[in-house]
Amino acid sequence: MMLRLGDVAPNFKVKTSSGEVDFYEYLGDSWGVLFSHPADYTPVCTTELGRTAQLKPEFDKRNVKVMALSVDSVESHQGWIKDINETQNCVVNFPIIADESKEVAEAYGMMHPNASATFTVRSLFIIAPDKTVKLIISYPASTGRNFDEIIRVIDSLQLTAYHSVATPADWKDGEDVVVSPAIKTEDIAAKFPKGFTEIKPYLRMTPQPNK
Repeated sequence: MMLRLGDVAPNFKVKTSSGEVDFYEYLGDSWGVLFSHPADYTPVCTTELGRTAQLKPEFDKRNVKVMALSVDSVESHQGWIKDINETQNCVVNFPIIADESKEVAEAYGMMHPNASATFTVRSLFIIAPDKTVKLIISYPASTGRNFDEIIRVIDSLQLTAYHSVATPADWKDGEDVVVSPAIKTEDIAAKFPKGFTEIKPYLRMTPQPNK
């Protein structure tokens, strides 16, 4: 079955480049990013894992733990990590799952047979502290992910999780947000003391509440 938004992310216990890991225990009360790679020693994946390592301070700031997946072995991962560190000027600082059985890939719907019968596509899942899936993005094997967008989406998800707002098109951290339609206009002032602008009765904007 394909995972959908709002589903509980399956737990798993696996071998990784950092030893054996229970996914739920690894996440704890943090948000999580789980993302797959078609295979070790592939060029686009090498740049992606390097970029992820470089962004660790940004993930830490947002209470996000990262875990990658490839269908190759732990030994293969260890050799690949040396190449990633060397070529991407980083230190890989998160586990890479050795999903040789493809058990995790199947549970998360990372295998797309019409794209490849043997390799995972570039799937990415953002998982909330309650272990529900909040975002799913799948890229073809040839297209590297936009990590600025991933950070932006995490900011949006966390903002909407803790405040009664949504984020408009092309929103970036620090910009105005949309007041939830569930909040009556007469109640906005009490909940959002920074004020609001009513563009239409259903479209009310307010400054980002956590800034």
